[in-house]
Amino acid sequence: MSNKTVAHLGRLKDIAFTLLKFGFDDVVIGLDLPGKKFLGKKHLIDPAMTKWERIRLTLEELGPGFIKIGQILSLRPDVIPGELLLELRKLQDEVTPESFESVTGVVESELGRPLGEIFSFFDSKPLAAASLSQVHRAILRDSNKVVAVKVQRPGIRQVIEIDLHLLEIIANKAHEKLEKFKFHNFPGIVSEIKKVLTRELDFSREARHMLIAGHNFAAEPMAYIPKAYEKYSSRRMLTMELIMGSRMFESEAAVEDRHQLARTGLRLMIKQIFADGFYHADPHPGNVLIIENNIFCLLDWGMVGRLTATSRRTVLELVQAAIDKDSETVMENLLELASIDTDADFDEKKLENDIVDILDTYHSLSLQEVRIGNLLLELSDIVRQNRLRLPLDLSVMIKALITAEGMARELYPELNVVKESEPFIQQLVMEQWQPLSLYKRLKGRIRRITRFSKRMPKALNNIITELEDGRLSIRFVHDNLDEFLDSLENSTNRLTFGIIIGSIIIGSSMIITTGVKPLLFGYPALGVVGYLVSGLLGLWLVFNMIRSRKL
Repeated sequence: MSNKTVAHLGRLKDIAFTLLKFGFDDVVIGLDLPGKKFLGKKHLIDPAMTKWERIRLTLEELGPGFIKIGQILSLRPDVIPGELLLELRKLQDEVTPESFESVTGVVESELGRPLGEIFSFFDSKPLAAASLSQVHRAILRDSNKVVAVKVQRPGIRQVIEIDLHLLEIIANKAHEKLEKFKFHNFPGIVSEIKKVLTRELDFSREARHMLIAGHNFAAEPMAYIPKAYEKYSSRRMLTMELIMGSRMFESEAAVEDRHQLARTGLRLMIKQIFADGFYHADPHPGNVLIIENNIFCLLDWGMVGRLTATSRRTVLELVQAAIDKDSETVMENLLELASIDTDADFDEKKLENDIVDILDTYHSLSLQEVRIGNLLLELSDIVRQNRLRLPLDLSVMIKALITAEGMARELYPELNVVKESEPFIQQLVMEQWQPLSLYKRLKGRIRRITRFSKRMPKALNNIITELEDGRLSIRFVHDNLDEFLDSLENSTNRLTFGIIIGSIIIGSSMIITTGVKPLLFGYPALGVVGYLVSGLLGLWLVFNMIRSRKL
């Protein structure tokens, strides 16, 4: 156990005790966590609660770090069962606000100036408070702009770093000691969570995300991204334009406008994913404001997803193939997107059958009933069951699309998502075959071929040099030869044994002819013993051969 772990042993015991409290005794015992002495003192739990509910309650009790971890896990439908995903989305991220003095300390420390020199007004009461930060209304002194200042909670970075360190220890133990968890690659999942959380704790990164999103939506009249003031932002605080509007489901839009709102929201999400390749990772209703003229304002750009042009083309083809019920193309695209676990036994035929089962289900549905997000979720569940892995950004995209689609249907339940999406998707597919797009892809391939051709002479020269110096070695790996090697070894052993028996018989025969004493039954005793030993060994060898042939 490292010094860092020993220093936080108390927190590790808290984690173990909370696991015991919610009935996860097998995890504590299996991982040999400190705190097993509390086994007999654990709190009783409601037997009606499901395992997934107990996991959610465990994360909530462990505090802000684990709540954020659970929220990030809810973005991974390819590694988390569907029932647990639904529970993780219920995680509450509302906490008691920090004191105004603490907030002032962070702002002044980050900007290096007293609060009053920067803001002519700074509301001591926060507009909102979450586990990582809280938001205050303020007015910039130099421009009189009304802004929202997002301030990171003092000490939250250290709290999350400790929890992540301990979670890494638990994940490594689970991977080593608990056989049923080996496939899930918990150490890899924790590494991804660490990367996402580290980025989210850097508010200067969120400011850049807002600038990128603002540029992407510059020509879109139905979307608005608040302006970020980088001059007054840092890693621990973000100053942005304060937008006043109504929450999506509190909007006073007339019933006839709700259809248009639903269509617009869905279209904006599809544009982000497939046209821009840069999208809001968590577009839930709390992060969407409806402002004047039913314009969408997207807030909280701390978590975003990115898809490469190649991935976007593959996903588009997959969605179109799923709509067309083309299982073969769906499988081809899934295999192109996913990676195969090296330790897994992958069965391509099983994957194809699973895909056909899902598409058969959708055959019985009308286009109006088909949910693209849910279809992708079911396909990602198949990916998990067949021991494949999707890239993180692709999993995030599926979750974001499900959220956007769910909001659109809640606004207008009769919305035909496929009908609304298909023209836009087809337009994007057609754009991939425009001369300019083809030219860009061709130029990219030529560039890669050119780089390869430049490296090839040097690589060949290195191979030839190693060959001349006798340093080149070739390693062959043979698969499925175990039975052959066993058979060869058995045959060799029997042959050797037969030669030894024959040698004993020949030696005994030579001794018999000499008449050497002592005698046994009138013959030299050593020769008689040699005959007996060789006879017994011969019978054992014959018996062993007959038995092996029967088996």
